Amino acid sequence: MFPASFMKAFLFLLTALFIGSPTFAMDNRMPNILFILADDQSPFDLKTYDPTSPLETPNLDRLAAEGMVFTGAYHMGSFSGAVCTPSRHMIMSGRTVWHLPIAPWAAERCPPALEQQTIPAVFNRAGYATMRTCKMGNSYEAANKLFTVRHDAVKRGGDEESGSGWHAQQVLKYLVDREAAKDTQPFLIYYGFSHPHDTRDGRPELLAKYGATNHTDPNTQPSLHAKQPKLPANYLPGHPFDNTHLDVRDEVDVSGVWRHRDEASIRNEIGREYACSENIDIQIGRVLKKLEEMGELDNTYIIYTADHGISIGRHGLMGKQNLYQHTWRVPFIVKGPGIKAGSRVDGNIYLMDILATLCDLANIPAPETNEGISFKPVLAGEKTTVRDVLYGAYSGGGKPGMRCVKQGDWKLTKYEAADGSVNETQLFNLKDNPDELIAEHHDPKVTALSGVKPTPAQTNLAKDPAHANKLAEMEALLLSEMRRLHDPWRFSNQPDDGLPPPPAPAAKKGKGKKAKK
Repeated sequence: MFPASFMKAFLFLLTALFIGSPTFAMDNRMPNILFILADDQSPFDLKTYDPTSPLETPNLDRLAAEGMVFTGAYHMGSFSGAVCTPSRHMIMSGRTVWHLPIAPWAAERCPPALEQQTIPAVFNRAGYATMRTCKMGNSYEAANKLFTVRHDAVKRGGDEESGSGWHAQQVLKYLVDREAAKDTQPFLIYYGFSHPHDTRDGRPELLAKYGATNHTDPNTQPSLHAKQPKLPANYLPGHPFDNTHLDVRDEVDVSGVWRHRDEASIRNEIGREYACSENIDIQIGRVLKKLEEMGELDNTYIIYTADHGISIGRHGLMGKQNLYQHTWRVPFIVKGPGIKAGSRVDGNIYLMDILATLCDLANIPAPETNEGISFKPVLAGEKTTVRDVLYGAYSGGGKPGMRCVKQGDWKLTKYEAADGSVNETQLFNLKDNPDELIAEHHDPKVTALSGVKPTPAQTNLAKDPAHANKLAEMEALLLSEMRRLHDPWRFSNQPDDGLPPPPAPAAKKGKGKKAKK
């Protein structure tokens, strides 16, 4: 007969070998996964990232308090104005932006039938029940239809049936059906929302809370209201230069703002965004409560994120077609077994790392087509980051478009159109200048509106001789990442590497009726 102490040690070791890291072992059950995805949300909307934000999200605050917050989570970029589309392909497939089935020259860089190596396919084969509710369109349809249960629709209205409550109801019905059937199969639920993407028609009581109205006249501005959120710290009345795609739909035709960038239009639209975001939080709370009632919450990994950020007045922009931190970064919160409550890490993760990480947490081999990195070691407290360098791309307008690279506190962003009409470079030290303030933010008229008075160092440092060596270092780092990731284009100050030159901008179409200022 073995002593009790020996048996206890033996069982602990056996469990570790069977499940993986003992930190994450609760019992012999495979973990459930609840993946929550917002549509267009800057991390800086949330108190978790900006304590001064008036947006109230108690359920997300609770997830952050009980789990881990990533301050360095990014989407890799886009080759299309519909930034959602490549982002959601990267989430599903774990592929880099230029290796997606919809990327330029995809046939040369993407394996066939990739959808069979995506989240639903992999987890279906591993014995998981998979369920999805999300918006329709601008996504990865071949993968989406592989979920065993699917209820997708665009829901951007201001009531339960036409808004975010509809998505919650699909998840709740799924959980009720599981409960009734006494289903013990582990589940993966993809719980996506159609908000806070415009049109931001919030619930009336939440719009009123944030002093916002569903403004519908493009020829006027809404009224200012004391309850409206303040202008963001990096607000500008217009972007100071052509960023290669200032005529994209998001910059000229968002209902409620259009081309306006005045204080009232921006504050009202942020209020609308907050109304929609608080409703998302309410709907998340309904699902978490049900999981708790079912006894499933403690065995469920919950991830909250967005497909990309959004501007809404920051740097004079409205959309997601840029690489500033408010748009390139995404909110990212994870709660689950073995994750230290109240922890905060950089992470340096991309959304494409989700597939590898979910597989790792469930002890499932990631597919060979995956190019992401599992950040389970970060969740386990073994590491604080999974990579040192981060790369971002946007080329939905003029080519090559925009590229950025970040290492430590330093970030380089380049803008260029092939016809030479755009050629700009920005260099920021994000420790000293986290809002990426530029010369225009120092204008007294702007500071009077934003209430922010930048320090002399809070500006674009690209032309500062004192930082010439850092600029050269970051330029070399960007080129290295462009080569490594098979970026199809080069900037005029880079070697062409034998690649075809970026195509000249297409002829401008009619811009439509301008909103009066």
